[in-house]
Amino acid sequence: MKALVLKQFGGPAAFALSDVPKPAPQAGQVLVRVEATSINPLDYQVRRGDYADLVPLPAITGHDVSGVVEAVGPGVTAFIPGDEVWYTPQIFDGPGSYAEYHVASENIVGRKPASLSHVEAASLSLVGGTVWEALVGRAALRVGESILIHGGAGGVGHIAIQIAKAMGARVFTTVRDTNFGFARRLGADVVIDYRKEDYVEAVLRETGGQGVDVVLDTIGGNTLSRSPDVLTQLGRVVTIVDTAQPQNVIQAWGKNASYHFVFTRQNRGKLDELGALVERGQLRPHVGAVYSLADIPLAHARLESPDNGLQGKIAIAVGALAERHGAKPRFIGGTA
Repeated sequence: MKALVLKQFGGPAAFALSDVPKPAPQAGQVLVRVEATSINPLDYQVRRGDYADLVPLPAITGHDVSGVVEAVGPGVTAFIPGDEVWYTPQIFDGPGSYAEYHVASENIVGRKPASLSHVEAASLSLVGGTVWEALVGRAALRVGESILIHGGAGGVGHIAIQIAKAMGARVFTTVRDTNFGFARRLGADVVIDYRKEDYVEAVLRETGGQGVDVVLDTIGGNTLSRSPDVLTQLGRVVTIVDTAQPQNVIQAWGKNASYHFVFTRQNRGKLDELGALVERGQLRPHVGAVYSLADIPLAHARLESPDNGLQGKIAIAVGALAERHGAKPRFIGGTA
């Protein structure tokens, strides 16, 4: 099978399109023909070596799968060949999704929502599971509460807006002014241009000085350290960004705030909850661009660029699906 293999840590050209053995399912596993995957910040962090101790090279990386069950191993009862499925591979535990086939334990695999294409489903599995864990599992966001979502036009942020609205929250978000319409169509109530206005001042003004109940941080750094400044009493900060920078614990202490650091965990339950929102028309991933498997280096380079002009996610169409999406390879590194 074809797979994009990370030969060394570095820039986007560190990948090589290679022929590798097709995996076989073991007991409790399913073999999935990958129809689509997607690109996440975690993907380029892994590629450049941020988690070098956890990723032995050469490696097949990637963290989203939407595809069709090709075969099942002994003991599998939830799926049969031909089933359309979606999931996030176990992170830092075996090969990822940048390949034509992938093997996974059946207990992390869900049935793909019928109303989503493979490209859409692959754009939702990791970010959707992350948001679900952040807002439902950690922040315990409730009906009538308010939330500030940093980076509302991004891969995680645009999903977070929709899920927060489905949970009955008042949603504030920070985006560029060019993405105001996009954020409002997703359901955001208050949209703040973070380049032209201090988001702390804007939130306090819009809430009469009270602040919001929850902050979801997708950016880190100074954005995360200032987030307690917009919290009401007993507020919660949830971040999906790993950071060594000291946080604003004094301000958080004064608000009786809590911090939650989320590294998402895989399970079928979250996928089923997300699928229910999809089928009720309350959640839809936005695919901003589609690339081929061989073009993943270009997709990485684009996502890493601070001025990439993207809304939502970058998807990767695999095999015949790539041709149907017109995602013709323009490989920029390694061996094609």
